[in-house]
Amino acid sequence: MVVEKEHIDIRLRPILQKVSDPEIPVLSVLDMGVVRYAAIENDIAIIKITPTYSGCPAMDVITEDIEKALSDNGYKASIELVLSPAWTTDWITENGRQELEKYGIAPPLDPDADKEALLGNKKIVKCTLCGSTNTLVVSQFGSTACKALFKCEDCEEPFDYFKCLK
Repeated sequence: MVVEKEHIDIRLRPILQKVSDPEIPVLSVLDMGVVRYAAIENDIAIIKITPTYSGCPAMDVITEDIEKALSDNGYKASIELVLSPAWTTDWITENGRQELEKYGIAPPLDPDADKEALLGNKKIVKCTLCGSTNTLVVSQFGSTACKALFKCEDCEEPFDYFKCLK
């Protein structure tokens, strides 16, 4: 099934907002944009989730965590993995972007800026500690496939940058 637009039932929103992304625990699965559909049909919570990439190892944990949260709130759950449309960093909410930065991960830039930053052509990734853009790419590959490692040349602190995925 293709899920075109996010739909989250207002009764399920507060429950899902408490389910953390296992790789970035300051983000909920809603802030990460992984939950694309949540509705109650015939007394069952129908949830459709999209992985951040097709081989994401966290999806089993996310599924279990959502099932438990719903069960704890009296709902039976049916959770479906939906691969189309593919997840993009555009699906991270504004709150999610702010939480990423507070957590020490620079949020994704737009695709053109991302490419310029990762190739080292422009200093536009903002340090999550001091706010400087006097930063450089240490490695295009960080702690996970979706992150790159940067270093601030002003405060000298390393930090992750969440790469733009479109």
